[in-house]
Amino acid sequence: MGLLVEVYTGLMDRLSPQLGEHGLSTVDFNVLVRLARSSEQRLRMSDLAAQTSLSTSGVTRVVDRLEKEGLVTRENCPTDRRALFAVLTRDGADRIGGVLPGHVELIQTWLLDPLADGQLDGLLDGLRVVRDTANPGARAGITS
Repeated sequence: MGLLVEVYTGLMDRLSPQLGEHGLSTVDFNVLVRLARSSEQRLRMSDLAAQTSLSTSGVTRVVDRLEKEGLVTRENCPTDRRALFAVLTRDGADRIGGVLPGHVELIQTWLLDPLADGQLDGLLDGLRVVRDTANPGARAGITS
């Protein structure tokens, strides 16, 4: 267990400052990147909460903050009056687009480059199992 904590904290120590340079917390980044990769760059708030492992009130607070910054908007769901979509704005897409190249470079450097040939596939297979166990809602609202 200690190894996992060390790996996680080590990666976050390297990734968090890069996100901060773009005015984002790790939670903000998680929300924005999930919207960016979603169909029509939007998700129901409940699906966004499930994907991010945030409570519904937690995701509401994050979306409130991101909406004030102009990075997301809310839209009513045409088929369910009780539901709202969080929608990535052009500014939000630009912000995440500015973050991703450096973020991917850091992940490549600190997580992938140290692996020997053949180890990456095993790591990815294991990470999918961990993701699906730790966050069963990680793919909520994804149709493909």
